[in-house]
Amino acid sequence: MALARAAAIATPSPSATTVITPRNVGDLQRLLATRQRVQATAPPGIHNASDRRDLPGDEIAPGLWLQQAHVPMAIPAAPLPLDFARRPEATVEAARLLFFDTETTGLAGGTGTRAFMIGAADWHHDPVHGPGLRVRQLLMATLGAESAMLQTFAGWLAADTVLSSFNGRSYDAPLLKTRYRLARLPEPLSACDHIDLLHPSRRRWKGLWENCRLGTIERNVLGIVREDDLPGSQAPGAWLDYLRGGSSDLLHRVAAHNHQDVVTLALLLRQLASVPASLPNDGKP
Repeated sequence: MALARAAAIATPSPSATTVITPRNVGDLQRLLATRQRVQATAPPGIHNASDRRDLPGDEIAPGLWLQQAHVPMAIPAAPLPLDFARRPEATVEAARLLFFDTETTGLAGGTGTRAFMIGAADWHHDPVHGPGLRVRQLLMATLGAESAMLQTFAGWLAADTVLSSFNGRSYDAPLLKTRYRLARLPEPLSACDHIDLLHPSRRRWKGLWENCRLGTIERNVLGIVREDDLPGSQAPGAWLDYLRGGSSDLLHRVAAHNHQDVVTLALLLRQLASVPASLPNDGKP
């Protein structure tokens, strides 16, 4: 359990920034216009409580930021059995897995919803830091950076990549497929196998706790307790507020939340694969 606890990421203290959740792109554009009018008429010298505007990572294209991290851990040497996913006798090599999660402008989905951040993690042998989990996160700081973000993410997928997510088959993947089509870019996700960990987790631990959300599972099964975590429901407002000229404090917390999500996915799949699916639910690693 020490390994799982080491993966938990501490996040900075919350800011006083007001969180506003956009419903669609039209709302986003109207709020941006309102912000510009307010700024144009504001008296000189009036600023936000926090003027922090830096973003995590490095700008790799206009308005697109990439943050990379390395989480030391042993890479599974043997192929991982997929009995837990109802694939008897099937296995997957650790090097083929790509764990991913998105942060979006809304939770309802639909063509008006965008992914403003894509986080991905894969087991990787770093020449400097050794074996571990490589975490890469893309953040678009402008609406015009979406095409570059989608193309960069597509470059992380190979013909034999196996995607893994938590409810990504129903939410994250369809949303990204829509964004690729709207951007008139080749859509790479449909060609990849996809292991969604939500339903296997429910089959194994349903009824043991109040719910089977990712945070509940990581706390009870993996021993990870997040400190000062920003709820995913506040991510849309954090990004919108930044676009309106607000502080980037909450976006740093969104990035920390997303980082922990993809790290947890890797630990969760390894946990599910390590226990025979036929064993009774007990909630223990």
